[in-house]
Amino acid sequence: MAGTSSKEPGGRPGWAPPVLRGDRMEAGLRTLELEVRRRLDGLLQGNHLGLVPGPGSEPGEARPYQPGDDVRRMDWAVTARTTTPHIRETVADRELETWVVADMSASLDFGTALCEKRDLVVCATAAVAHLTGGGGNRIGALVSNGEGIARIPARGGLPHARGLVRRLAETPRAAEGVRGDLAGALEKLRRPPRRRGLAVVISDFLGPLDWERPLRALGGRHELIAIEIVDPRDVDLPDVGTVVLADPETGRQREVHASALLRKEFGAAANAHRQTVAAGLRRAGAAHLVLRTDSDWIADMVRFVVARKRRWSGGVA
Repeated sequence: MAGTSSKEPGGRPGWAPPVLRGDRMEAGLRTLELEVRRRLDGLLQGNHLGLVPGPGSEPGEARPYQPGDDVRRMDWAVTARTTTPHIRETVADRELETWVVADMSASLDFGTALCEKRDLVVCATAAVAHLTGGGGNRIGALVSNGEGIARIPARGGLPHARGLVRRLAETPRAAEGVRGDLAGALEKLRRPPRRRGLAVVISDFLGPLDWERPLRALGGRHELIAIEIVDPRDVDLPDVGTVVLADPETGRQREVHASALLRKEFGAAANAHRQTVAAGLRRAGAAHLVLRTDSDWIADMVRFVVARKRRWSGGVA
């Protein structure tokens, strides 16, 4: 049942997102908010409660290097001038502006495990809103379903965050044959330039990599996090005999026999695409989080945040 604990195929405990459609949407959104707050606050404490790596991003005073300091904050100009290793402290930002670019194209209207991929986009956005909220911080979103791009202005406060998540859940499904436009949404976030902040891109990253160039441009100004949404059938064909494969963004269908050779070739091609996506995200300077429809997505996000904080502090992830 959606919204309750479950077991993944591998035996690992998971939590199925609530139903976020039709007459069950309001109840599902309330369940989602309560679960995000309960589990994130219960599993992340102190320094780990947040997505921003460190106390701030604005450069502050330089000071002598001490054992245990993050070498990535070395101030090489001062070090060269004084011949003594120095690091540059950071000053906490008064406000953080977070922008979510949410891909709701037709390829995400699909799921074979605990939920559809578009449900995970909504869930991930709710978690980002919770982890970046408070203290005068603001969050906005650009939502693309291929037919259009909706802009939700960045504002602060819990009512706004709730409204943003609701708007995302209510995004209409694109008609069959409509291609997604992640690159267009990234361009709209990039122009006009906004103050430095956090940009979170949520997509399955299927299809061409035309998003890489605008993402790299965003990475030059903002802290970047890319959340890749994956369903088991994106990477593996089941042994079910004859099956009809459909591309929702083109409307093309093809009936094939899922032979052992075809399943092997499909898996290899899917793995190669995911490796290409991961390499593109690294080149853009984005931190990469994978959320699966057959996994406990909140636990995966907790591990990501903890590892991110440990890397920033110089610890072992």
